[in-house]
Amino acid sequence: MSRISDPDVFIVADNIFSPLGKTTVENFEQLKNSVSGVKQHHDETLSHIPFFASLFDEDVRFLQSGDGYTKFEHLLIASIADALENADIDPKDKKTVLIISSTKGNIALLETEDNNPALQQRIAMSTSAKMIAEHFGFQNQPIIISNACISGVMAIITGMRLLTAGLYENAVIAGADVISKFIVSGFQSFQALSPAVCKPFDKSRDGLNLGEGAATVILSTQQKFGGYIKVKGGSVSNDANHISGPSRTGAELAHAVKQAMSDASLAATDIDFISAHGTATVYNDEMEANALVLSDLQSVPLNSLKGYYGHTLGAAGLIESVVSIQSLKENLVIATLGFEENGVSSMVNVCTSPLQIDGVNFIKTASGFGGCNAAVVIGK
Repeated sequence: MSRISDPDVFIVADNIFSPLGKTTVENFEQLKNSVSGVKQHHDETLSHIPFFASLFDEDVRFLQSGDGYTKFEHLLIASIADALENADIDPKDKKTVLIISSTKGNIALLETEDNNPALQQRIAMSTSAKMIAEHFGFQNQPIIISNACISGVMAIITGMRLLTAGLYENAVIAGADVISKFIVSGFQSFQALSPAVCKPFDKSRDGLNLGEGAATVILSTQQKFGGYIKVKGGSVSNDANHISGPSRTGAELAHAVKQAMSDASLAATDIDFISAHGTATVYNDEMEANALVLSDLQSVPLNSLKGYYGHTLGAAGLIESVVSIQSLKENLVIATLGFEENGVSSMVNVCTSPLQIDGVNFIKTASGFGGCNAAVVIGK
């Protein structure tokens, strides 16, 4: 349970920079209109066969200038800059920390550059994090969270814990991934990509779509932000089942979900909706549904946003959390694109159309390779 002395962690500002828009508001408007960024792509530089994904157009400009930065770094800088514009937070303050979330970072450089010590240094996530920190003038060494597909949710939990421990007053948390041939071929080798727009939790689901994008949330314990939406609790677990296959039972994700609710001093009846990981792969959706039933959340409205964004890897937990924060603000839960008929053995309450709610709290779940699981509770 949360200690009485723990300070509240307020969400001061946020951003989503994706193929659907450059701000949170732009993205949410697209979602309300059921617009998806997932399309079929014929790009030999990424795959020798067509595939469905949510990708930026080639002519999209992330920054007006920025020589020396990669596409990955451009995305992060653009997202952070927009969030900072809407936050009364100084990145140069010693009480502010930068947290970067990604699964693959600049891995695409391996496809275009000679593999040598200079490339090894350039490709390191610590190099990107340092460049971004210097761009904005952050005084503290940035923190990198790279733990498969829970990275975005885990970054929020890490920021919350650093702030409640009193180590910092503010945390700027940003996540991004860009799609490369390395990533596409990896998921193709697992036969995990759907040949159409993905269908989370649906009876005919047959795999995921990939996506690229970035998101930022800015957290603070400063009382001047009292009344803002808060990060209330979070937890991480590991099922140690398989390097790529999820738990057979969902018990380990359920453990993270229940621990997150306990950390927030909330019960299952206090959760108004669930932002699921919902990748639309056969085994992940089955495991996640089992976990939610084990957590007594089977009747709580649930959505997956993968049909709009694809799976954005290290950015997914952040993008989907920001959408859900906006859902709390507008009292509107976005429908699950692609879902028509229940396809999991544990019945869960998947939103098939936009849902008006008078909501206070939501829980965001995530799972990833290596058996990692995470859940974070956010609310008014």
